[in-house]
Amino acid sequence: MQSASINICERMGLSQELCEFKRGTITGCHLCNKSIHEISLLLNIPRSTVSDIITKWKQLGPTATQP
Repeated sequence: MQSASINICERMGLSQELCEFKRGTITGCHLCNKSIHEISLLLNIPRSTVSDIITKWKQLGPTATQP
């Protein structure tokens, strides 16, 4: 059985995408008026990645991976 401290998504490497759950979590935090810095600290994701996810969500809508 895995411990509760393990993230739902595997820790990403330099070229891997975030899983859909983490992208949705970023979007949800943004909708709850959390700052990019707060989201970054909360999820242990670089601020640039958080900013990119929010920007793409505003422009394209869904956070799902595109084919």
